[in-house]
Amino acid sequence: MKIVKIRKSSSPFTVVNVKYCDTFLSKLIGLMFSRKLKHDCGLVLVENNETRINTSIHMMFMNYDLTVLWLDKQMVIIDKVLARKWVPIYIPKKPAQYVLELHHSKFSGYSIGDKLILINGD
Repeated sequence: MKIVKIRKSSSPFTVVNVKYCDTFLSKLIGLMFSRKLKHDCGLVLVENNETRINTSIHMMFMNYDLTVLWLDKQMVIIDKVLARKWVPIYIPKKPAQYVLELHHSKFSGYSIGDKLILINGD
């Protein structure tokens, strides 16, 4: 699984290292069963196109809460939620192509309408 960096296109330019999940298995497993998430790490789930159903998430088997950001194909945040562990489903309000899962403390650092930039780790 490759690691990429994501940052906001505007100040402050906080960089987060995320696992890039674009396969069925990597998206299925996600962060389930992990013990903790570092403050500067996360995970991005990638779909082939914008959809509400395929970008919905569950928090079953999670040991901690997450900041979840839904992004459209231009990498603009279209929805966000502080996802609580063991909640069965979260569905974005609009179709999304990317789901960014971050440490719960990152919630206030992002707003709907913020544009993010994905920087390849290669």
